[in-house]
Amino acid sequence: QVQLVESGGGLVQAGGSLRLSCTASGRTFSNYAKGWFRQAPGKEREFVAAGTWTWTGTITYYADSVKGRFTISRDNAKDTVYLQMNSLKPEDTAVYYCAAVRLLSDYRDFARYDYWGQGTQVTVSS
Repeated sequence: QVQLVESGGGLVQAGGSLRLSCTASGRTFSNYAKGWFRQAPGKEREFVAAGTWTWTGTITYYADSVKGRFTISRDNAKDTVYLQMNSLKPEDTAVYYCAAVRLLSDYRDFARYDYWGQGTQVTVSS
């Protein structure tokens, strides 16, 4: 289901930065866990980052490949989740998708997420 909308992708040189946004479409996902995944041509979808923001606290997760470079955050009032990407590398080139799930289990498994955006292209040139 496409009930999330990504934006902010584009072309950037290696070492540059981009901030992706993911907004709700047609419903509210304020109480849902959020994840970011990416898929490069010829490769399978891979986990990038995820976050949970509940009364129990805030927890974020990152793939080893992006730790220290990417940051996931949210603006609950706007029902928007962000992925700040710094120090971009050519290997970060992919279509980036945001996803949501009410109860997060395995944050790394895209099959656990129920709602998805259409994806936004990120291209990092060398």
